[in-house]
Amino acid sequence: MVQAADLKNELRIHIVGAGMGGMGCALALAKQGFTNLHVWESAREIGEVGAGINITPNLSRILDQWGVLDIARSEAVALDGASVLNCAKDEVLTSVDFQYIEKEFGYPFYVVHRSALQKSLVTGATRSGVVKLHLGHLVTDWDFENSRFRVKERATESSKERLDNGATGGASLAEGKWIEADIILAADGVKSKARTAMLARIGEADHVEDTGQAAYRIIVKRSMINEDPELLPFFTGSHSYRWIGEKRHIIAYPIASHDLFNMSSAHPDRRFVEADTWTASGSKQEMLDMFSDFCPRVQKLLKLVPEGDVLEWKLRVHAPLSHWVDGNTALVGDACHPTLPHLAQGAAQAVEDAAVLGVVLGKIKSKDDIHRALMVYQALRKPRADWAVLTAAANGKGLHLSSGEAQEKRDAAFKAAKKEGGENPDKAIDQTTQRILYAHDCAKDADERFDELFKAVV
Repeated sequence: MVQAADLKNELRIHIVGAGMGGMGCALALAKQGFTNLHVWESAREIGEVGAGINITPNLSRILDQWGVLDIARSEAVALDGASVLNCAKDEVLTSVDFQYIEKEFGYPFYVVHRSALQKSLVTGATRSGVVKLHLGHLVTDWDFENSRFRVKERATESSKERLDNGATGGASLAEGKWIEADIILAADGVKSKARTAMLARIGEADHVEDTGQAAYRIIVKRSMINEDPELLPFFTGSHSYRWIGEKRHIIAYPIASHDLFNMSSAHPDRRFVEADTWTASGSKQEMLDMFSDFCPRVQKLLKLVPEGDVLEWKLRVHAPLSHWVDGNTALVGDACHPTLPHLAQGAAQAVEDAAVLGVVLGKIKSKDDIHRALMVYQALRKPRADWAVLTAAANGKGLHLSSGEAQEKRDAAFKAAKKEGGENPDKAIDQTTQRILYAHDCAKDADERFDELFKAVV
């Protein structure tokens, strides 16, 4: 019988996608003692893209267990509270003191630039010495029956020239090569090709749902505000602000050790209605027009954003999938549960996937156990992730109510909410919802329930 250490050296584990889910999987498996780990990423480099992101206690717990929390925390801001405000009047509808969060869940509510979280995962994975990154490679085909996928290099200018000239090696560059694996973890994002191929095998269409919403993600630097006394508290404080209005909101908080003020919106999608695209260069004037009825403080901040820094994202989700696993391949993160950002759980749920995969795959005793272990992963993760997706969508609807009786009831509930924590119409700061999300130790849960679920898998 193969010894556990030998099996962990032998198994060829290939991860597609170097985002939070993919790099989280690499780190989780390295921590479990696996040594043959490969990550395939289409980008040629892992750059500092994106904007602010939340490290909630359930995510902090995992990063701490992996020994990389301090990397992200070195650039983080620990929020002391959050307020929800009327967008036009700048009136505080509710304000919650986050003092209870660390006390109850063991970690503060951190906010960071996305790159800080990514850096912690990449650093941890690469420091292990057993993770090999393959950047600039596109996955073009999936073969679930034989646990393999085809990759080809992304063409550079020099390689395009070689192809055009018919140079030796051009054909192999164009056609790619098959990668044989024992385990494939597809963390290839909301536009997942693995998901499309997996669903097609059972006759299901891969239908990403258009939410009718789009988002601006912008950053204001402290150096831009010229120490304006009205704007300075946004940088010197450690507070989150959510301005809400009909069909729109802006959430904002300081990141990068208080040097940046991150602002993210949700608003009706106008630019993408006719286009099959996901991102577009935004017009600063269109952004200002969209939020022209928001309060003067928000107007000031938006006007400071340089024209070229305005990007707009289409917000899309996917109905809960029938399954995440096919053979020895499993979907991870946004590939299987893309979510709206209204609950601050996108990254956390992807990393929870990775942590659980580390635990369940670390328990297998032979290659014959792989599929069953992946089914345990699905059984552990799918109900929780699906709930988070649906709760985030419902929260967005509640925040974007039109004027009328429903909005009046919601605002009354906001004003009745306790400052020290408790029930709140904004589920991102509702203590009951937070308990479900933040108190959960997914690795411990996977360890305790593995044997029971492994026996139950057919």
